[in-house]
Amino acid sequence: MQVEITTWYLEMLAASELRPALTAKDKLSVMQAEVPLPELNRFFYTAIGGDWYWLDRLSWTYQRWLDYLSRPEVQTWVAYLSGTPAGYIELEAQPNHNVEIAYFGILKPFVGQRIGGHLLSIGIQQAWAMGAKRLWVHTCSLDGPHALRNYQARGFRLYQEKVWAEDIPEKAPGPWPGAY
Repeated sequence: MQVEITTWYLEMLAASELRPALTAKDKLSVMQAEVPLPELNRFFYTAIGGDWYWLDRLSWTYQRWLDYLSRPEVQTWVAYLSGTPAGYIELEAQPNHNVEIAYFGILKPFVGQRIGGHLLSIGIQQAWAMGAKRLWVHTCSLDGPHALRNYQARGFRLYQEKVWAEDIPEKAPGPWPGAY
């Protein structure tokens, strides 16, 4: 089916613009996944993105995932609640000291527990630590209903908006075939 999609491009130009939303939630931790592991990133990509039409990487082979994640420019940070993975943020350093938040999301059972603001805040701090002079991210009308608001609440400012029509499946693929 064809739908109209709006994509919002946001940026942050100084570390001082971050408005953190750190929580003292018991048993919440964020750690970098220092070993490139396609299974981990693909798990998050499908388990989170399956509900939001994240389709671009579904056809990636294991080797393509490994090649992408093995680049020193890419970092994956994972939020854990009571030892269980709750969400992730994938950062990619780009030319001219830009760092993109390539992917960010919280697994459905953890939505609404203030983990997203915490993880995004930690991710932004890590992006600045990567030597960024500019952070940027894009989100769209197919993403979760709180995505744009969370980015703006953390200090990102809108710098571009695009609207276009695209053919998408009638139903989002979900975390794996037959999950719903």
